[in-house]
Amino acid sequence: MKELGFEFSSEEDLNDTFTRFKELADKKHEIFDEDLQALVTDSLQNSNYEHIKFVSLKVFIETGEVPNAEIVISIDGNEHTSRESGDGPVDAVFKAIESIVNSGCELQLYSVNSITGGTDSQGEVTVRVSKDSRIVNGRGADTDIIAASAKAYINGINRVLAKTERAHPQI
Repeated sequence: MKELGFEFSSEEDLNDTFTRFKELADKKHEIFDEDLQALVTDSLQNSNYEHIKFVSLKVFIETGEVPNAEIVISIDGNEHTSRESGDGPVDAVFKAIESIVNSGCELQLYSVNSITGGTDSQGEVTVRVSKDSRIVNGRGADTDIIAASAKAYINGINRVLAKTERAHPQI
């Protein structure tokens, strides 16, 4: 990580990133520098705004049927579960999250990019959410693009609900 220019402010941050690295290594055949950068960036982003945390996700999709998503999230250490349907699996996930947190956020942008090549690549999702006059970007990465979407949306909600004032509304 030092070779990539990352320093950890605490042993807890290092241990959290290492745990996430091991989880990723179990999913992927090869780990690239870009994967490590995404892990660290995701860890550092989340440590500043972790009022709401992603725990687990189940998505039910079948051709010709309405997609359903069941999500478990933790709010200040208390787990909550919701199951919702939607126009697609991502819509179902976002609706399930909203049914728990009632953030009142409006989704303005949804973008998916591949971090590395290959079928086991991590996908990085960026969302832009707004509430009142506050606009923020949320990011999430995972080898499962639906899970990355949930993480990005939760990251965005955490940021928009954070009490800190920022110099620029896009940050």
